[in-house]
Amino acid sequence: MELLPIAEINVDPSKIKEVEQIMKSTFRLITYSRQHLADDLLNTYLTSTTNLQELLSIKNAQMEAQDDEEAKAYVALLNETLLFVANEIKNQVDFNDQVQLFQLFRLISPESHASHPNSYRKTLVQIGNYLCPDPKEIAGLVSELFYNLNTIKNPVIRAIYFHHELIRIHPFIDGNGRTTRIAKNWILMYNLYPPIFIRDEKEKSSYVSTLSNSFALLDRQPKRWNDALSAFFDQELDRLRFNSLLVYNSVKQIGETRQNEQ
Repeated sequence: MELLPIAEINVDPSKIKEVEQIMKSTFRLITYSRQHLADDLLNTYLTSTTNLQELLSIKNAQMEAQDDEEAKAYVALLNETLLFVANEIKNQVDFNDQVQLFQLFRLISPESHASHPNSYRKTLVQIGNYLCPDPKEIAGLVSELFYNLNTIKNPVIRAIYFHHELIRIHPFIDGNGRTTRIAKNWILMYNLYPPIFIRDEKEKSSYVSTLSNSFALLDRQPKRWNDALSAFFDQELDRLRFNSLLVYNSVKQIGETRQNEQ
């Protein structure tokens, strides 16, 4: 396997700019609103973000679990992991190295980590028709991925690129999806974007098929941008835009409600 070169990334800049504008507008409301106290807006922003984090846990669990009991167990682990991430962000720690990747893996998949502590998978894994890299390649690929990650300036592109490529490497025997999606959201939340997640079964099906198509095309034409990659980035940006608007509208509504009451 060869990683997608950073120079190949070809994302619609208008979509990223729109999300950036939504979040800037949210923080302008919090800072400069004359309709009500900034504390009110800040509390609303924090509540909205917390609600999205709770949804993130539930939706991620639904993606992975086979039944309700397993989903409850996943939610507990995901909540603990998100608390860890929130504390790291509070302490000004961004996601950027393999130690943090193993920290997430240990928290989200404690049983798998206990079986293979601080080590990548040692067996071949296949996702549908896609054969993941040989275990001997994993350490080098993950190191290269983090090197690439730290050269991408835009945090949104950085998060989505990491998501795509780490899933493609599939470094762990279990818990790859959960670990990857939390890492992606660590990058986003550190940079003051809301977390994103798959909302329903239709999105889940599209997410899985788009990744599968992208992996197949990259197998045939390594290191080349393709239509499925464009679709994956667009889908992730649409999810980020959706949640950014949820936060913005929650904050904006307070000001409008109070203004109408005057």
